[in-house]
Amino acid sequence: MPPRRIIIDTDPGQDDAVAILLALASPEEIEVLGITAVAGNVPLTLTARNARIVCELAGRPDIRVFAGCDRPLARPLVTAEHVHGRTGLDGPELPEPRMALEEAHAVDFIVETLRREAPGTVTLCPLGPLTNIATAFRRAPDIAERVAGIVLMGGAYFEVGNVTPAAEFNIHVDPEAADIVFRSGAPITVVPLDVTHRALVTPARNAAFRALGTPVGLAVAQMTEFFERFDKEKYGAEGAPLHDPCVIAYLLRPALFAGRHVNVEIETTSELTLGMTVADWWGVTDRAPNATFLGAVDAEGVFTLLTERLGRL
Repeated sequence: MPPRRIIIDTDPGQDDAVAILLALASPEEIEVLGITAVAGNVPLTLTARNARIVCELAGRPDIRVFAGCDRPLARPLVTAEHVHGRTGLDGPELPEPRMALEEAHAVDFIVETLRREAPGTVTLCPLGPLTNIATAFRRAPDIAERVAGIVLMGGAYFEVGNVTPAAEFNIHVDPEAADIVFRSGAPITVVPLDVTHRALVTPARNAAFRALGTPVGLAVAQMTEFFERFDKEKYGAEGAPLHDPCVIAYLLRPALFAGRHVNVEIETTSELTLGMTVADWWGVTDRAPNATFLGAVDAEGVFTLLTERLGRL
């Protein structure tokens, strides 16, 4: 089987960084056509910087990185430095990137790539707010039917929100963009908090990263050690959930996950539940299914895969 060809749309973020590393460590199965940065965890200047830092950490300065939208479609930007630190990659000491940022806008790259490549051959992997993807779909509606699939980290059902009582961060930052994407007709797989909050970096799992004895292993251990302080305090959890690597793990090992094909709607008007992913898990409406909403994960399998692949870099 040829490798799955993907575009990673991201707002790094320590967990985004680990997701990028996992993808770049799996070239037999995943070909990263480019990385598109969006404002989210930190502002765009930092997410575009961080994406390049991670590519260089992986020894892949050949990966093309594009800066995209610097704010949501209709709202002020909300960021998460209180979780990820001032830079978004707080924890390890990593050098400033030397590789150049591409001149083209991320949205133009997404549109041009999907129009150039054969239909059904490119998968979009959004790890942050959906602003870039929605802008591309709004600018070029024809590309939605050319997408092989969208596998995104966002939303929640059983566990509900991590930034408000009802909403997960990525969807909450730009609910209008999420609404456009979920109404696009493209095949969507959702990796929600219900899954990622079960994929925790326990002390033993973090020790395994450090024991790789490589710059990548050490950097990932330091990232997760910084990242986990927030979740330990907020949730009383054993460690930090690695949200975004679950997207790449799903591409590599879908059997590690389970879910249902259901209807998912995005709340865009209510002050109380703005950004909520309203998933019809039990089929109580007559709304047509539009997404595979994951609900279970083999966390041990994910971390075994992640540790093995990081050891390649």
